[in-house]
Amino acid sequence: MTYAENLWLFFTLLFGIIIVPGMDMVFVLANAITGGRTSGLAATAGIMAGGVLHTLYAALGVSVVLHLVPELFNVLLVAGAAYIAWIGFSLLRSSITIGGVDEGRRLSRWASFRQGAMTSLMNPKAYLFMLAVYPQFLKPQFGPVWSQAAVMALMIAVTQLAVYGGLALAAGRGRDLLVGSPVATVAIGRGAGLLLVAIAIFTVWQGWSAAR
Repeated sequence: MTYAENLWLFFTLLFGIIIVPGMDMVFVLANAITGGRTSGLAATAGIMAGGVLHTLYAALGVSVVLHLVPELFNVLLVAGAAYIAWIGFSLLRSSITIGGVDEGRRLSRWASFRQGAMTSLMNPKAYLFMLAVYPQFLKPQFGPVWSQAAVMALMIAVTQLAVYGGLALAAGRGRDLLVGSPVATVAIGRGAGLLLVAIAIFTVWQGWSAAR
Protein backbone atom coordinates (compact mmCIF):
# COMPACT_ATOMS: atom_id res chain seq x y z
CA MET A 1 0.00 0.00 0.00
CA THR A 2 1.32 3.43 -0.92
CA TYR A 3 1.24 6.42 1.42
CA ALA A 4 -1.52 8.05 -0.65
CA GLU A 5 -3.63 4.89 -0.45
CA ASN A 6 -3.03 4.73 3.30
CA LEU A 7 -4.24 8.33 3.73
CA TRP A 8 -7.27 7.70 1.56
CA LEU A 9 -8.23 4.69 3.70
CA PHE A 10 -7.77 6.81 6.84
CA PHE A 11 -9.99 9.54 5.39
CA THR A 12 -12.68 6.99 4.52
CA LEU A 13 -12.70 5.73 8.10
CA LEU A 14 -12.59 9.25 9.50
CA PHE A 15 -15.48 10.49 7.37
CA GLY A 16 -17.55 7.43 8.27
CA ILE A 17 -17.13 8.23 11.97
CA ILE A 18 -17.71 11.99 11.78
CA ILE A 19 -20.93 11.83 9.77
CA VAL A 20 -22.60 9.53 12.32
CA PRO A 21 -25.02 11.74 14.31
CA GLY A 22 -23.80 12.05 17.88
CA MET A 23 -22.94 14.33 20.78
CA ASP A 24 -20.55 16.60 18.87
CA MET A 25 -22.97 17.10 16.00
CA VAL A 26 -25.92 17.90 18.26
CA PHE A 27 -23.79 20.31 20.31
CA VAL A 28 -22.81 22.26 17.19
CA LEU A 29 -26.40 22.41 15.97
CA ALA A 30 -27.73 23.57 19.35
CA ASN A 31 -25.20 26.41 19.43
CA ALA A 32 -25.95 27.41 15.85
CA ILE A 33 -29.69 27.46 16.47
CA THR A 34 -29.47 29.56 19.64
CA GLY A 35 -26.50 31.80 18.86
CA GLY A 36 -26.43 31.87 15.09
CA ARG A 37 -23.84 30.67 12.62
CA THR A 38 -20.86 32.25 14.41
CA SER A 39 -21.73 30.43 17.64
CA GLY A 40 -22.07 27.15 15.75
CA LEU A 41 -18.72 27.70 14.05
CA ALA A 42 -17.11 28.56 17.42
CA ALA A 43 -18.42 25.26 18.81
CA THR A 44 -16.99 23.50 15.75
CA ALA A 45 -13.60 25.16 16.34
CA GLY A 46 -13.64 23.94 19.94
CA ILE A 47 -14.32 20.37 18.86
CA MET A 48 -11.52 20.66 16.30
CA ALA A 49 -9.12 21.87 19.03
CA GLY A 50 -10.03 18.86 21.16
CA GLY A 51 -9.44 16.61 18.17
CA VAL A 52 -5.94 18.01 17.69
CA LEU A 53 -5.08 17.14 21.31
CA HIS A 54 -6.47 13.64 20.83
CA THR A 55 -4.22 13.30 17.79
CA LEU A 56 -1.13 14.38 19.74
CA TYR A 57 -1.53 11.92 22.58
CA ALA A 58 -2.40 9.04 20.23
CA ALA A 59 0.65 9.71 18.04
CA LEU A 60 2.84 9.92 21.14
CA GLY A 61 1.52 6.59 22.36
CA VAL A 62 2.23 4.89 19.04
CA SER A 63 5.72 6.45 18.91
CA VAL A 64 6.55 5.10 22.38
CA VAL A 65 5.41 1.60 21.44
CA LEU A 66 7.41 1.65 18.19
CA HIS A 67 10.52 2.89 19.98
CA LEU A 68 10.45 0.81 23.17
CA VAL A 69 8.59 -2.39 22.30
CA PRO A 70 8.23 -2.70 18.51
CA GLU A 71 7.14 -6.34 18.90
CA LEU A 72 3.89 -5.10 20.47
CA PHE A 73 2.92 -3.10 17.41
CA ASN A 74 1.10 -5.95 15.66
CA VAL A 75 -0.70 -6.80 18.91
CA LEU A 76 -1.79 -3.16 19.17
CA LEU A 77 -2.84 -3.23 15.53
CA VAL A 78 -5.04 -6.31 15.99
CA ALA A 79 -6.55 -5.01 19.24
CA GLY A 80 -7.31 -1.67 17.60
CA ALA A 81 -8.87 -3.30 14.56
CA ALA A 82 -11.01 -5.48 16.83
CA TYR A 83 -12.24 -2.36 18.64
CA ILE A 84 -13.05 -0.62 15.34
CA ALA A 85 -14.90 -3.72 14.14
CA TRP A 86 -16.85 -3.84 17.42
CA ILE A 87 -17.93 -0.21 16.91
CA GLY A 88 -18.91 -1.12 13.35
CA PHE A 89 -21.02 -4.10 14.46
CA SER A 90 -22.66 -1.94 17.14
CA LEU A 91 -23.60 0.66 14.52
CA LEU A 92 -24.93 -2.04 12.18
CA ARG A 93 -27.25 -3.29 14.93
CA SER A 94 -28.32 0.17 16.09
CA SER A 95 -31.07 2.48 14.94
CA ILE A 96 -29.68 5.96 15.52
CA THR A 97 -32.32 8.66 15.82
CA ILE A 98 -32.19 12.17 17.25
CA GLY A 99 -35.33 12.96 19.24
CA GLY A 100 -34.72 16.70 19.27
CA VAL A 101 -32.06 19.35 19.46
CA ASP A 102 -32.38 21.27 22.72
CA GLU A 103 -31.97 24.94 22.00
CA GLY A 104 -30.97 25.70 25.59
CA ARG A 105 -29.53 29.09 26.44
CA ARG A 106 -27.51 31.36 24.19
CA LEU A 107 -23.73 31.16 24.72
CA SER A 108 -21.00 33.60 23.78
CA ARG A 109 -18.63 32.56 21.02
CA TRP A 110 -15.87 31.96 23.57
CA ALA A 111 -18.17 29.84 25.75
CA SER A 112 -19.23 27.83 22.68
CA PHE A 113 -15.58 27.24 21.78
CA ARG A 114 -14.64 26.28 25.33
CA GLN A 115 -17.54 23.91 25.79
CA GLY A 116 -16.90 22.37 22.37
CA ALA A 117 -13.31 21.61 23.36
CA MET A 118 -14.42 20.15 26.69
CA THR A 119 -17.11 18.05 24.98
CA SER A 120 -14.40 16.54 22.81
CA LEU A 121 -11.77 16.12 25.52
CA MET A 122 -14.09 14.61 28.15
CA ASN A 123 -15.40 11.88 25.86
CA PRO A 124 -13.67 8.65 27.04
CA LYS A 125 -14.67 6.80 23.89
CA ALA A 126 -12.63 9.27 21.82
CA TYR A 127 -9.45 8.28 23.67
CA LEU A 128 -10.05 4.59 23.05
CA PHE A 129 -10.95 5.19 19.43
CA MET A 130 -7.84 7.25 18.68
CA LEU A 131 -5.58 4.63 20.25
CA ALA A 132 -7.34 2.02 18.13
CA VAL A 133 -7.09 4.01 14.88
CA TYR A 134 -3.54 5.26 14.90
CA PRO A 135 -1.71 1.90 14.90
CA GLN A 136 -3.57 1.08 11.70
CA PHE A 137 -2.26 4.11 9.78
CA LEU A 138 0.98 5.40 11.38
CA LYS A 139 3.55 3.24 9.64
CA PRO A 140 7.36 3.57 9.93
CA GLN A 141 7.89 2.95 6.22
CA PHE A 142 6.11 6.21 5.42
CA GLY A 143 8.56 8.41 7.32
CA PRO A 144 8.70 10.07 10.75
CA VAL A 145 5.68 9.39 12.92
CA TRP A 146 5.32 13.07 13.86
CA SER A 147 4.99 14.19 10.22
CA GLN A 148 2.40 11.49 9.49
CA ALA A 149 0.50 12.49 12.64
CA ALA A 150 0.53 16.15 11.57
CA VAL A 151 -1.02 15.27 8.21
CA MET A 152 -3.68 13.12 9.89
CA ALA A 153 -4.44 15.84 12.44
CA LEU A 154 -4.98 18.30 9.58
CA MET A 155 -7.29 15.81 7.83
CA ILE A 156 -9.33 15.38 11.03
CA ALA A 157 -9.66 19.14 11.51
CA VAL A 158 -10.65 19.80 7.89
CA THR A 159 -13.21 16.97 7.87
CA GLN A 160 -14.75 18.19 11.15
CA LEU A 161 -14.89 21.72 9.75
CA ALA A 162 -16.57 20.52 6.55
CA VAL A 163 -19.20 18.36 8.31
CA TYR A 164 -19.90 20.25 11.54
CA GLY A 165 -19.20 23.67 10.05
CA GLY A 166 -21.51 22.89 7.16
CA LEU A 167 -24.28 21.98 9.62
CA ALA A 168 -23.62 25.18 11.59
CA LEU A 169 -23.98 27.27 8.44
CA ALA A 170 -27.25 25.53 7.57
CA ALA A 171 -28.50 25.02 11.13
CA GLY A 172 -32.22 24.93 10.33
CA ARG A 173 -31.84 22.43 7.53
CA GLY A 174 -29.35 20.42 9.58
CA ARG A 175 -31.82 20.14 12.43
CA ASP A 176 -34.57 19.07 10.02
CA LEU A 177 -32.27 16.39 8.61
CA LEU A 178 -31.37 14.94 12.02
CA VAL A 179 -34.70 15.31 13.81
CA GLY A 180 -37.16 14.99 10.95
CA SER A 181 -35.47 12.18 9.01
CA PRO A 182 -34.94 9.20 11.33
CA VAL A 183 -34.63 6.88 8.33
CA ALA A 184 -31.68 8.95 7.08
CA THR A 185 -29.86 8.90 10.43
CA VAL A 186 -30.36 5.13 10.76
CA ALA A 187 -29.02 4.63 7.22
CA ILE A 188 -26.00 6.83 7.94
CA GLY A 189 -25.20 4.93 11.12
CA ARG A 190 -25.50 1.50 9.54
CA GLY A 191 -23.56 2.55 6.46
CA ALA A 192 -20.76 3.83 8.69
CA GLY A 193 -20.86 0.58 10.66
CA LEU A 194 -20.39 -1.51 7.54
CA LEU A 195 -17.55 0.76 6.48
CA LEU A 196 -15.77 0.38 9.84
CA VAL A 197 -16.01 -3.41 9.79
CA ALA A 198 -14.59 -3.54 6.25
CA ILE A 199 -11.70 -1.20 7.11
CA ALA A 200 -10.87 -3.15 10.28
CA ILE A 201 -10.60 -6.39 8.31
CA PHE A 202 -8.58 -4.77 5.54
CA THR A 203 -6.08 -3.04 7.84
CA VAL A 204 -5.40 -6.22 9.83
CA TRP A 205 -4.84 -8.14 6.60
CA GLN A 206 -2.52 -5.44 5.28
CA GLY A 207 -0.60 -5.14 8.54
CA TRP A 208 -0.15 -8.85 8.95
CA SER A 209 0.93 -9.30 5.34
CA ALA A 210 3.53 -6.55 5.69
CA ALA A 211 4.93 -8.12 8.86
CA ARG A 212 5.47 -11.53 7.30
